[in-house]
Amino acid sequence: MNHEKTYYSESFSSEHGPIIVEGPLTSDELSHFTFNEGLIAFRPPEKQFEAVKSIADFDEGRIIIARNSEEIIGYVTYLHPDPLERWSEGSMEDLIELGAIEVSPEFRGHRIGSRLLKLSMMDDYMEKYIIISTEYYWHWDLKGTGLNIWDYRKVMEKMMAAGGLTPSPTDDPEIISHPANCLMVRVGSRVPESSVETFDQLRFLTRHRNRQLRR
Repeated sequence: MNHEKTYYSESFSSEHGPIIVEGPLTSDELSHFTFNEGLIAFRPPEKQFEAVKSIADFDEGRIIIARNSEEIIGYVTYLHPDPLERWSEGSMEDLIELGAIEVSPEFRGHRIGSRLLKLSMMDDYMEKYIIISTEYYWHWDLKGTGLNIWDYRKVMEKMMAAGGLTPSPTDDPEIISHPANCLMVRVGSRVPESSVETFDQLRFLTRHRNRQLRR
């Protein structure tokens, strides 16, 4: 695949001033901005910013940001699944993972997560991908939001729906280890049936392997 990327942007007003949602951006473009200190969900801000910029350099990597002036206050990342995960076993060029989405706590309440996802899908090339997001409750900011697991999941599902991702069954051991965990999926309108079939095997890889052992 050529992994074409088309830039889009939108802006809206907030009590902090104008918020710009834009991308995909290159690592050089990202380097012109600072990274909000509240973006700590995955690692310290400076290290996460370096990780985000490295993803932007991948052929398939996509970084969409929300910024207040020159400060990044939210982002979403897309890239091929980690080689250690089951989702990489099919070596599917048209399977990408929503690896992370985060909004600084002080800027929440403006549906920035949903805006990031909506803008991500404006690029028509996304119709060529199967997009997944593996949701684990231990990554959720339950303390910061004050929500319980099930209320947080409802909020997360609503946000993901803004990008067309919906819950999908799987027998992945980590996901089924807790009922709040889930696999979110969006199948683009131009994904070939052969890719959908390969992905279905990955979703139920444990079952598929057990069948092969019984043969």
